[in-house]
Amino acid sequence: MSSRLVGVGVGPGDPELVTVKGVNALREADVVVVPVLAAADGTDGGERGRAEATVLHYVPEEKVVRVVFALNERSDRARREAAWDAAGQRVAALLRGNAAVAFATIGDPNVYSTFTYLAQTLTELVPGTVVETVPGITAMQDLAARSGAVLTEGTEPLTLVPVTAGASALKEALAGPGTVVAYKFGRQAHEVAEALRETGRLDGAVWGSALGLTEESIRPAADLDGAPLPYLSTLIAPARRDGGRGGKL
Repeated sequence: MSSRLVGVGVGPGDPELVTVKGVNALREADVVVVPVLAAADGTDGGERGRAEATVLHYVPEEKVVRVVFALNERSDRARREAAWDAAGQRVAALLRGNAAVAFATIGDPNVYSTFTYLAQTLTELVPGTVVETVPGITAMQDLAARSGAVLTEGTEPLTLVPVTAGASALKEALAGPGTVVAYKFGRQAHEVAEALRETGRLDGAVWGSALGLTEESIRPAADLDGAPLPYLSTLIAPARRDGGRGGKL
């Protein structure tokens, strides 16, 4: 019988934002894998990630398996690939011994998620594996709710940009229509602030990090001074809306 690998989106960090379907998937799985940042020597650095902290609200600790991923390795491709191979082998062993393995990922498993790469690896290592996903609430949805920023109206497009792709990609998006959301820009906060100013999109833009956690911070983008921010920072630059109610219909 084929094993199931289920990517479960557990939201941006607030345990109350895990869906009922997500909680059921976590509880029904034989084991729940959570990604762990690799230390300098490639081993488990010991830090409890946001996904693991969320999962532990719903399943016992003995059911959780920590697997090291090179989540922060961008410069050394060989080291990153070796870490991915090791993680894939670890989860493959779990799939061979269990009917259902859940992988918990912050946000949504189909939006810039580690799960995408893991699923690709495991369908090769364990042929016949059935891959499923349970959607999760994203950081942009949570930030919009907490800040009052409206993501889209009428015919407006919505553009999501990972600033790890470079500030030029963000500037191009900001120069266009609709709302722009930026992810993963903490280390490039200065470049993001400059892009907002250059494109006239600073007013109304909002920044947030650690949403739903004790260290939550939500501020107008105009208040940012360019100093580095947490890596998992989210920015919403709402569309220009000058037509009044229903003006974008």
